[in-house]
Amino acid sequence: MALNWFRRYKKDLIYWSVLIILLFLFVAYDKRDPQIRWSDLAFILNYFGASLIINYILIPRFLYQKKYVPFWICALLVLVIVGLIEEFVLEQIFYPDTRAQYFNVLLTLFDITPPMMLFVGFKFALDAFDKQNRIEKLHRIATENELQFLTAQIHPHFLFNNLNNIYAHALEQAPETPQIVLQLSTILRYMLYDCRKDFVFLKNESSHLEEFINLYRIQHKDAQIDFHSSHVLSHQKIAPLILIVFVENAFKHSFSSQTDSIKIKIKLYTENDTLFFDCENSYDQVSNTENLSNGIGLKNVKSRLNLVYPRKHQLKIQQTEHKFHVSLQIKLSE
Repeated sequence: MALNWFRRYKKDLIYWSVLIILLFLFVAYDKRDPQIRWSDLAFILNYFGASLIINYILIPRFLYQKKYVPFWICALLVLVIVGLIEEFVLEQIFYPDTRAQYFNVLLTLFDITPPMMLFVGFKFALDAFDKQNRIEKLHRIATENELQFLTAQIHPHFLFNNLNNIYAHALEQAPETPQIVLQLSTILRYMLYDCRKDFVFLKNESSHLEEFINLYRIQHKDAQIDFHSSHVLSHQKIAPLILIVFVENAFKHSFSSQTDSIKIKIKLYTENDTLFFDCENSYDQVSNTENLSNGIGLKNVKSRLNLVYPRKHQLKIQQTEHKFHVSLQIKLSE
């Protein structure tokens, strides 16, 4: 039990020890008379013992529980006890011929109040620091859980769409069906195994994006699909599966509204560790494509961008009469 208590308050013990030593040296040591006055240490320990009662008993049990009246009553009682110990014990021991000869309530309060306020205020600062650390830790945990949830949604979303396409090709006994299955297997391998880390190399993500685009090229040979990637450096990293959502949305947007004249242009490059990504696709406004620009994929990727790259990205989505354009900039490093 004592070991658990020590582990719980180990940090506090270190802080208090340093504070008492500094306070003792400041109060008790006089360079004109370089002698340690142990009487001052006794008075400081009296204040410190009382502050421990206030800090670790009264504040948690009453003040933090919003029981203000019991807290102030008990705190005043502790101050009275501190004053009595100082007047009738410590002064009688160390100053029997001077300070012990008279009793002044105001002078005693003036002696007690500053060090007590210092000890109690220091405890409030420690509690505020620990509370901030806990809040930041909970925020990190919540952020990690949300990222895992959003990333996990990409896999079934992508798989569902492509399985439907494979099923359609299989019904038609299309000769490219085995190649589609092989291409899909390569993409899924990257998604399931290579994307387990928080960040992946941008060159690998770019290669995965090209594999993904080739999968659609096989399935839609009449579509005009252009992909250009340049100035991707070997050290640059990015959160996985960020860009693919925009590309997949472009294909769905075009193929669900058009049967011919499909044009999709995708460009990816970097400058000074800033990623520039553009994705433009044609579509027929007459068709029912209103929900595509606000689907679950885009909502997820917007949430991920806000979580992974807060204030480090710019996303613009423009929709004209026959074109849907996504422009994204991400600062990849500090």
